[in-house]
Amino acid sequence: MKDKLLSQSSILIVDDIPTNVSVLMNLLDNAGFKVLVATDGKSALKKAAYALPDLILLDVMMPGMDGFEVCKILKEQVKTQDIPIIFMTALTDTVDKIKGFSQGAVDYITKPIQHEETLARVTTHLKLRLLQKQLQNELQEGKAYAIELEKLNSELNTFARTVSHDLKNPLNGIVGLSELLLLPDMNLDKEEKLKYYQMINDCGQQMFEMINALLLLAGVSQQEEKLETHPLDMLSIVYKVTEKRLDYMCRKFEAEVQLPEKPWPTAIGYAPWVEEIWANYISNAFKYAGEAPQIELGADSEENGMIRFWVRDNGPGLSKESQEKLFTAFTRLHQDKAEGHGLGLSIVQQIAEKLHGEVGVESTEGEGSLFYFTLPAMTETS
Repeated sequence: MKDKLLSQSSILIVDDIPTNVSVLMNLLDNAGFKVLVATDGKSALKKAAYALPDLILLDVMMPGMDGFEVCKILKEQVKTQDIPIIFMTALTDTVDKIKGFSQGAVDYITKPIQHEETLARVTTHLKLRLLQKQLQNELQEGKAYAIELEKLNSELNTFARTVSHDLKNPLNGIVGLSELLLLPDMNLDKEEKLKYYQMINDCGQQMFEMINALLLLAGVSQQEEKLETHPLDMLSIVYKVTEKRLDYMCRKFEAEVQLPEKPWPTAIGYAPWVEEIWANYISNAFKYAGEAPQIELGADSEENGMIRFWVRDNGPGLSKESQEKLFTAFTRLHQDKAEGHGLGLSIVQQIAEKLHGEVGVESTEGEGSLFYFTLPAMTETS
């Protein structure tokens, strides 16, 4: 047997006559196949369902349940219906051969067994079976690719609409305010000019943040190479986010951020991306928690070797319908409460998945929300 893939194939022989079984076993074993044996219909059904052989050689004339009935049952069961079946029969009546094909058999071998013919038929149908499996895998991969492509196209269309709208607003603000300042008859004092300059700066900052978010999302989506992940100093990451990046927001919303008293458990990840997760979660908590936000950060070790990091707020909570939309790109909730471009939580989800974790939310209307992400815990081999 020269074909390595074929030599790994398994064949189930179903025959109640020991001599026939012995002959076939020697023939197929010498050819390099893995051979299974059943001596009656009931055991054949059990072994086929359990072992899922690549091909079945099925005797027609057996006491009790004959080969036709076994074949019929195998073809009715989802697990075994695709296994090719070759009938073995001493019958030469064309009607019996037709009956075998009608039950789903792919071929037949006439007894007494001719070695070269048997090997030729077995090899042919195993090759066909192998090609069928490869085709099914390719179709599944193609289907998965088509679904992913459709998703990306949908996101791209939404992205185009979102960018054209969201970037247009601050850009209009910059252009409009600049034209206003350039009017020759505008007699503005220093305080008024500073006010307009600040508004222009705010519009520019809004565009800058949106472009950065888009670039980050694209970078995460297109990351192909394996990231170099390391044990994370989560205390330093959280400190950088709360005390530096979001300090102005904390003061603006008069928020209180509570850190855990116990040390952070050590997880494995990529620090710059994990920082983005915290920044998104905490900034959203500031925006949506309402007046005097009470924000709590924490972490829990899970039995599956993961660590769940979380941000809990004292906001109004989210409905189940809102929770289902949260991690969809370019989707904004409560647009009347806070500005944004709907990218933050989509970025969070993609980052977590790239780092072999997941994201989620636990929320009850009127009782606040808990947003979490998981990362692999550091082990002795990490």
